[in-house]
Amino acid sequence: MLVTMKAILDHANEHNYGVMAVNSVNMEMVRAVITAAEEERSPIIVQMGVGQMSKLAHMEDIVPLVKVIAERATVPVALNLDHGGKLEDEIRAMQAGFTNVMIDASSLPYEENVARTKTVVALAHGMGISVEAELGHVGQAADGDGRTDDMYTNVEQAVKFVEETGVDALAVAIGTAHGKYPEGFVPKLDFERLAELKAALKMPLVLHGGSGSGEENLKKAVAGGINKINVATDAFAAAKAAVLAKLEEDPKADYLTMEMAAEAGVKQFVKDYIHTIGSNDRYTFEDVDNGSKE
Repeated sequence: MLVTMKAILDHANEHNYGVMAVNSVNMEMVRAVITAAEEERSPIIVQMGVGQMSKLAHMEDIVPLVKVIAERATVPVALNLDHGGKLEDEIRAMQAGFTNVMIDASSLPYEENVARTKTVVALAHGMGISVEAELGHVGQAADGDGRTDDMYTNVEQAVKFVEETGVDALAVAIGTAHGKYPEGFVPKLDFERLAELKAALKMPLVLHGGSGSGEENLKKAVAGGINKINVATDAFAAAKAAVLAKLEEDPKADYLTMEMAAEAGVKQFVKDYIHTIGSNDRYTFEDVDNGSKE
């Protein structure tokens, strides 16, 4: 069932668990992610970024594919635009059938972030589409960017931002970063700040840069109020590892065999992750509050 992300995250917020949002760039990944969620009785969010759609997962191709697989699924599935920046990209995604759009104007001055977010919220809500925004700075893991607390989300400012924009979910900066961390590095997250944000906002909170954050950090983040965790790098790594393992087992493996191995690898990765963040068996189909998208 294809639903809004708000329908999924409101339930996760009420029942204190996390939901994976997996960047999925082809049929095999989409199918692996949704099938894994079905088998674990978990809601799931399929997403892709503007850059990913320009390179491989072309919007006109990937959106109909996701909708077909999602609509026959036995668990709720949301389709999210990840890190939208330009208004034209947001509008294009809304018109294409995304059930949630994320507007990332966090690198801009606060007032401009508010103005851009308010515009997207007004357009999206008018079409029955939910919106995620970001406040604070989530940097790049390889650069050590975004690890200083002056870049973290300010609690008082977050309350004001949500009141002014009307967003449905907020991505917060508490110490994670996008991409792959240096070998052996595990980020130190500001769980005290997260607790303050959750107490003040009482709404679904999002953790960007979930890849490489460590199982213990993920569990503590969910316990502290995170309801959506973005995963891209680790999912791609799972697909790559599965293909390499298949080639080591059979150097003559053909393309079809490698694609099947990649799909199986992503599926198992998602199933394991679902258990880590607690969305397995936490959801029943009837719990969706009329958030379906035709």
